[in-house]
Amino acid sequence: MVKSYLKFERSSTFGQICSTTSNCIWDPRTENESTTSRTAAGRTFVGANEDVLVWDLKRGDTEARWHATDNKAQVTVICRSQTDPDVFAVGYDDGKIRVWDSRTATILFTFNGHKSAVTQLVFDSSGVRLASGSRDTNIILWDLVGEVGLYKLRGHKDQITSLNFLSAQLSSSEEGADLATAGDTEGDQFLLSTSKDALIKIWDLSTQHCMETHVAQNNGECWALGLSPEKDGCITAGNDGELRAWVIDNQALSRVSKELGSSEKVLKDRGTFYRNGKDRTTAVAFHPKKDLIALHGSEKAVELWRIRSEDDIRKSLNRKRKRKREKLGEEVLMDDDTNDLDMNNTPITEVFVPHVILRTGGRVRSIDWAGGKSSKSLSIVVATTNNQLELYEADAKEKKSKDRNVDYNRSLSVDMPGHRSDIRCLALSSDDRMLASASQGALKIWNTKTQSCLRTLECGYALCTTFLPGNKIVVLGTREGSLELFDIASSTLIDTISAHEAAIWAIDLSPDGKTLVTGSADKSAKFWELRVIQEEVLGTTRKQPRLTLIHTRTLKTADDILALKFSPDGKFLSVATLDTTVKVFFTDSLKLYLTLYGHKLPVLSLDISYDSKLVVTSSADKTVRLWGLDFGDCHKTFLAHNDSILSVGFIPDNRDGNGHHFFSASKDRTIKYYDGHKFEQIQKLEGHFGEVWAMAISHDGEFVVTAAHDKSIRMWSQTDEQIFLEEEREKELEELYENTLLTSLDEDGANERTDGEAVESTDPSKQSGETLIASEKISEALTLGMEDLALMTEHNASTTRAKQKGTKAPAPPARHPIYLANNNVSASSHLLSILQKLPPQALTDSLLLLSFSQLPALLTFLAIFAEEQRNIPLVCRVLNFMLKVHNKQIVSSRLMRKELLDLQSRLRSGMEKSRREMGFNLAGLRVLGRRMADEQPRFVDDNVDDVEVKAKGKGGKKRSFVNVA
Repeated sequence: MVKSYLKFERSSTFGQICSTTSNCIWDPRTENESTTSRTAAGRTFVGANEDVLVWDLKRGDTEARWHATDNKAQVTVICRSQTDPDVFAVGYDDGKIRVWDSRTATILFTFNGHKSAVTQLVFDSSGVRLASGSRDTNIILWDLVGEVGLYKLRGHKDQITSLNFLSAQLSSSEEGADLATAGDTEGDQFLLSTSKDALIKIWDLSTQHCMETHVAQNNGECWALGLSPEKDGCITAGNDGELRAWVIDNQALSRVSKELGSSEKVLKDRGTFYRNGKDRTTAVAFHPKKDLIALHGSEKAVELWRIRSEDDIRKSLNRKRKRKREKLGEEVLMDDDTNDLDMNNTPITEVFVPHVILRTGGRVRSIDWAGGKSSKSLSIVVATTNNQLELYEADAKEKKSKDRNVDYNRSLSVDMPGHRSDIRCLALSSDDRMLASASQGALKIWNTKTQSCLRTLECGYALCTTFLPGNKIVVLGTREGSLELFDIASSTLIDTISAHEAAIWAIDLSPDGKTLVTGSADKSAKFWELRVIQEEVLGTTRKQPRLTLIHTRTLKTADDILALKFSPDGKFLSVATLDTTVKVFFTDSLKLYLTLYGHKLPVLSLDISYDSKLVVTSSADKTVRLWGLDFGDCHKTFLAHNDSILSVGFIPDNRDGNGHHFFSASKDRTIKYYDGHKFEQIQKLEGHFGEVWAMAISHDGEFVVTAAHDKSIRMWSQTDEQIFLEEEREKELEELYENTLLTSLDEDGANERTDGEAVESTDPSKQSGETLIASEKISEALTLGMEDLALMTEHNASTTRAKQKGTKAPAPPARHPIYLANNNVSASSHLLSILQKLPPQALTDSLLLLSFSQLPALLTFLAIFAEEQRNIPLVCRVLNFMLKVHNKQIVSSRLMRKELLDLQSRLRSGMEKSRREMGFNLAGLRVLGRRMADEQPRFVDDNVDDVEVKAKGKGGKKRSFVNVA
């Protein structure tokens, strides 16, 4: 009988607040939300590896987690629609874009057109189009209504760093002239883009070409662009703190939109200025209401700059002229030449001046403006690279003197649910209810059931940790060579013991729970006895018990100790040293029992099975070796990972016969599950986006906990689903084949596009595993459908002849089983159901893989759909796409003329019927509209803006009441 295993799957992820790959979006909590859930600080949307987390800044906990079950890529960018605040577009590292509904935390639809990570997303003003930029240097325009890609813009030579829609703003005279045609033109006709190739481009979306290109930065890449709220200017950011201001001529933009081939420039350079930080500037954000700009690089600071008004600029220039003349000793004359100030010739350093520098708790990854508590203050949300969110508040007023700095403070932060640095060690309590994770400077205790942080304690640079018997005390081994004992209940440091002269790399508790052993880089392993002593309370005669560690024995080795482990029976102590060997000592006499040779690089971790018969070791040579503890022979060598294997461990008990199964965790971001009896890999667990530093296995073998460089802690639980080794190998081969096939398709497409003259606009098509499967289904349905059509046509003809002759009708023919399994459905219905199930974008990509020889069969079925009036819009979409793809072959072939003419006549009749229905419905809607306009019904929700009116002066009217009866 084939042996089966129980599958491990990811059950939960915690410990991460925000990732270093994504931006943050602040939500002001719109008025239509319930007041019970609304807080003054609002909430923030951030990317956390493959998920999007919604944080309540005031409470410091998550409100929602957006998780896509089919996603394995990191979130790279988040964008919010200004038209519909509940709609978010999220870009991922694999090039996919998912549009989410924030209220229900569900995916509305998915776009897949980029070959690499999506770096920029922006909605247009109407909210029906989405522009995306990627590391593959391409820009794609997406139609959110039709759920398809419109076109791909190619012109940049490096990663896209910013995207913004622009619209041609008409003057007052032009508005009256074009009022009649205003409804026929699109709002945002232009797109402003920057890239790491140091270029800034303006694209005309109506003609799909680049109309203007400028060099944005002189000293390297262009990393960011900030567009003013009025869209009349922008700032580009480059290396060494360089910033360049640009003026956008909206009048010229409107003239260019009307006159094709116009050479008038829209972007005009206004000059260069530098911020205080000398690092590259990665973000520029204009305040939506105030004349302020936020800038930041990769340092621990956010710079706020103020935009001066014309009056302030005049005053500043007057003061400078006065000081200059006084310095030269000339007579100061009153002149008003600054009253005729030309803003276009004013130095840009007079327009943008520093306001305040916010010092943050970590390197800044992303910022977003938040609503201030009053008009005199401003707030900004900062996401840092050390896994925390911060909300800063600062004064919006200008400082009156040079001696007084603008006040700011950190009002809120979200830092408790995660570590600031990489987690180096994990330990589970004996009852598996608590998890201890330690990093540089922090020890956290977690509840494994709820994944909530119970305690946060300050510690040294932790390298190893374990729970002491009773699960009330945690002991840490640090890089400084000291042992730190923490009491979980009181959240206090009980004792600090200077145990070693170098880093303590390993720590283990004896099976009887009475002895602790530590292994260090000072070439010694020390044994410590757990002892409770009576300590006097200062100022009293009373004594209280206190746990301490008493040094009893020392084991000297020839090299640094990297790992050690007691055998479950307590007889042996296995020690891994820097000389690539593992030595097994008797616990009682500390005499050498075995030496395990075989690894080429140092052993980083080891473990002993529940029956003390097997030893598993993992090394920096990427291998895992299985040894027998009776003779020290190597049973098996696994070339397990593609990088150093940092942790390995057996399942502690043999409850389900899996006592010789073990896990290994590596720097290649994967965890693997092995059978130590059959020497087979059972399962490969993928999910981390960084090196897996630590691993802990529960005492009952029900779950495994891992911690990685991505700051996340993941829990992998055992399920009831059975897996078989042969099926797992087949799945791996299929994935490898699909990846190879998709790579070859992408390379072929790239070769086709590079031949000949470069084209600025192309179709946004990308093949994936889903489109390949869908194409195979369509091709199979067409082949079987034509056979079934011929079979049923012959049967119908035989039936007709039998009726004419008065003989018995023939029996129904034997159709294909796939039709019988679907309730004896017709071939046309089967094909139509396949086409209808595909998303619009996947449908076009799947049809692109069909050969020209299958086009006649597809046209035959399209004619049947048109004749039966079944989903005419889908028929028109498929027909239009196929005619566009195979235009040259169709024009050069006369054989398809008859099918096309037949399809044309059938479609015309069907579309005429649809046109009449739509006309009738529109006429009815117009009638209803006129009736509603005449009656003018009043609803409570329609008069919110009329009830609360802002006062225009001191004696202005603040409220007005309307009759809602």
